[in-house]
Amino acid sequence: MIGSNDLQRSKRFYDQVLGVLGMTKEAIPYTAESGHQRLYYRHGGGLLAITQPIDGQPATSANGATIGFACDSPEQVRDFHDVAVAHGGTSIEDPPGVREGGMGPMHLSYVRDPDGHKLCAIYRQT
Repeated sequence: MIGSNDLQRSKRFYDQVLGVLGMTKEAIPYTAESGHQRLYYRHGGGLLAITQPIDGQPATSANGATIGFACDSPEQVRDFHDVAVAHGGTSIEDPPGVREGGMGPMHLSYVRDPDGHKLCAIYRQT
């Protein structure tokens, strides 16, 4: 679960970005017992929840946190990045592409969503 200062902006962003991963349904809106509005996205056994902060303070991104999304191809990694940037996200770190690491080569892209949460699209080469 991540916080948002503007759920409609988050919905527009995530509807498009998660659509790249094959998610065809939009967010499921929900009102918590506290009255706070939330959005739920389900896909491939995963769940992403976006909420208005329940403490009444502005939503902030977590320092050191990254939410990763598995992709089916290098092209999907790039599309994830490009759609995110086109819908209010910010490209960060290196451009989308192959990175070598201790786990072998991976195609990666990194963006921040409109609330500053760090997202990673990843495709592991086999």
